Amino acid sequence: MPRVFKATNIENEDKEVKKDYLDRHMPHVICHDKVKRGDVFRVKVKMGENYTHPDDHDHYISTIQLWNRETLLAETKYSSGAYGNEGSNVEVDFYIAAPEVSMNLSAMAVCTKHGLWQSEDKQVKVI
Repeated sequence: MPRVFKATNIENEDKEVKKDYLDRHMPHVICHDKVKRGDVFRVKVKMGENYTHPDDHDHYISTIQLWNRETLLAETKYSSGAYGNEGSNVEVDFYIAAPEVSMNLSAMAVCTKHGLWQSEDKQVKVI
């Protein structure tokens, strides 16, 4: 089983390099907190906040997945150079239909050099 990296509390960490490393690899799930049952809504997954991730031939984000608990909802794959060989905050919009029950969304992202990274959970209430 691959090692999965998650967000850690680095508030007390004074090394900018560690903040940089964690930020550029951490996926974030961005969407409404409440959605209407059956409505199609947008879920954005964005890599990092303050630091960009490289897009080199041997170091890039190759996969982004969106999960609702243990169910894979959507996935996208990238090749090196997809972002013009420039560092960026890779992001993708997924459009999904709200199910009958509330959701617990999370994202997984694969860096070809630093492995698998998991976002914090995003609770979405279905009304």
